[in-house]
Amino acid sequence: MKQPIKKQFFKKDAKESGAYRWADLPVKDYPAAGTRSQGMTKQVLFDADEHLLSELRYFEAEPGGYSALERHDHIHAVLILRGHGKVLMGDHIEDVAQYDTLYIPPQTWHQFYAAEDAHLGFLCLVNGERDRPARPTEADIAELQKNTAITDFIRW
Repeated sequence: MKQPIKKQFFKKDAKESGAYRWADLPVKDYPAAGTRSQGMTKQVLFDADEHLLSELRYFEAEPGGYSALERHDHIHAVLILRGHGKVLMGDHIEDVAQYDTLYIPPQTWHQFYAAEDAHLGFLCLVNGERDRPARPTEADIAELQKNTAITDFIRW
């Protein structure tokens, strides 16, 4: 069994980047090469194991940054911790701000965007055992672009 631990949260010096971080946890650019995102990082706060079947992650987009357009078989439970921006969920766009919660169902296209004037930081709870993200095909993009409300919003 794992020993009790405390993970210390801190805010980096605003002169450096203004990003929020947890000390002593790796910061990864997210997502990996070959996908379209900008200015996103990820920290895994809790890995899943035999006692905790979920993984808790912190994502942060720099001002104007955005995540990759993707969908999965698993759900996402999201809590916005800081900043504001927008999120594509399926066929519509929602404004998001600090302390908003989001439930993203399976196989729902989603993409997060930070406002131009603020970081967007959020916690994301997912199953420990989950599928890899599905990126849109050209056919998926053509279908998404039929909805004029999201045509200019999505990046892929």
